[in-house]
Amino acid sequence: MASLPDGFFYFALLASSSVFLLLTDMKLVGWLIFFVLSCRFWAVPVPDPVETNEEASLEKVQSKTSQPIVNCEKKEASLQDDILSRVSETHDVIMTLDKTISSLEVQLAAARASRANNDEGSPMVTEPEIKNLKERPKVFFVMGIITAFSSRKRRDSIRETWMPQGENLRKLEVEKGIIMRFVIGHSATPGGVLDRAVDAEDAQHKDFLRLNHIEGYHELSSKTQIYFSTAVAKWDADFFIKVDDDVHINLGMVGSTLARHRSKPRVYLGCMKSGPVLAQKGVKYHEPEYWKFGEEGNKYFRHATGQIYAISKDLATYISVNKPILHRYANEDVSLGSWFIGLDVEHIDDRNLCCGTPLDCEWKAQAGNPCAASFDWSCSGICKSVERMEEVHQRCGEGDEAIWHTSF
Repeated sequence: MASLPDGFFYFALLASSSVFLLLTDMKLVGWLIFFVLSCRFWAVPVPDPVETNEEASLEKVQSKTSQPIVNCEKKEASLQDDILSRVSETHDVIMTLDKTISSLEVQLAAARASRANNDEGSPMVTEPEIKNLKERPKVFFVMGIITAFSSRKRRDSIRETWMPQGENLRKLEVEKGIIMRFVIGHSATPGGVLDRAVDAEDAQHKDFLRLNHIEGYHELSSKTQIYFSTAVAKWDADFFIKVDDDVHINLGMVGSTLARHRSKPRVYLGCMKSGPVLAQKGVKYHEPEYWKFGEEGNKYFRHATGQIYAISKDLATYISVNKPILHRYANEDVSLGSWFIGLDVEHIDDRNLCCGTPLDCEWKAQAGNPCAASFDWSCSGICKSVERMEEVHQRCGEGDEAIWHTSF
């Protein structure tokens, strides 16, 4: 039986397609037919050679057998992989650029904040101030332990348990990049008995950060603002932590927790909660501005509980720069949470920062996963912390040597 000419299939396909082209979009269908033809052409099986003695026919068959076979599906998959790779590379470049811009903004803002803290002069940043800013020690995190004049025994209970002392405190700064300070302001009578007592204590232990702030329980929101502003001006840290002086801390676990979020620009880390807005006067944690939160019985927005939380450098700088216009609510942890509303901030709820004291934290320590921070919710800290801090440390601690064997 006579076979059809070699080009008959292609001629028939083109002929039938020409009618279709007249009825539809010429360009679209034309490209479609071109694609189909090209795929059929490259993938078409080689026909059996025609029995002939002519040299031209033999050369024609040999020419067909030498044509490469292209898999269109593989080409499409390869193209998709290439696009995904380029998208990933572009995302990495954008993230790097964002971090660089953010770092420059932080340096400029911190310089302005530093000048504002020192005097009430011009907000212009001078060259010496920028130089001083760049010369700030680069550290991993700063931990500010909020304390009061009446809390000497609490401070001693911390020094005797989870806070390194003397040369070890200096070693912690040099080898691990961890700064730890008790944070306190001044009394209403500067130079009085209370201030002199703290001065003497600081001369002995060298573990205080003194603030330009008048102490008072109802001034905690203001104290928190000033702490972050002062710390940002003094240290170039990745994170700034606020912790109360009746909380137990495992430094190695805190460092490991923060290290997981080190590459992120704006992080707000703690045990997130949304407690009720207390409108009734005379109760603990009364909110005088309760009407701002809607109807009676409403809850606060999500924010980290005040016993311990950490914020990244960008957020600490934001607080420092905008300190004069950031509203302060009655409760310090609510104030901090309110300052980040409307900002592009990642809220991280980490329950490892709010374990209960034995048996909760003890079980986790025995399982090889110690808590980063432990306290009693019922007391907003460790109940009777002066008497119990040693017990909690023995039962829930990660081990005094853990911090030195932990890499971040």
